[in-house]
Amino acid sequence: MKNNESAEMYLETILVLSKQLPVVRSVDVATELGFKKSSVSIAMKHLREKKQITVTDAGYIYLTKEGKEIAEMIYERHQLLTEFFMKLGVSEKTATEDACRIEHVISSESIDAIKKHIKTL
Repeated sequence: MKNNESAEMYLETILVLSKQLPVVRSVDVATELGFKKSSVSIAMKHLREKKQITVTDAGYIYLTKEGKEIAEMIYERHQLLTEFFMKLGVSEKTATEDACRIEHVISSESIDAIKKHIKTL
């Protein structure tokens, strides 16, 4: 399930927005990320080509099974890393920002070790 950081960020954003909104559109993703709609449209095209999302004729974006698996993995990493950093005394803002950067490159082995360690805290 090798993916690039940008694609993972878009998939995670679609997942988060789908929990907040009745439907997700490119404009919602652009607003959430602070990107131009044209940039988001190009990214959505690539995600469609990789079969990680589907887009209806009305412009509603849905994660495919593969897209959802990736998004949920990244989101779980984000939540876990944020919690871990905050338990170490890092401010919520910094913990969230750092987690957002690290979630894409950290190994599964390290994530598993952090999960085990958090349970002991």
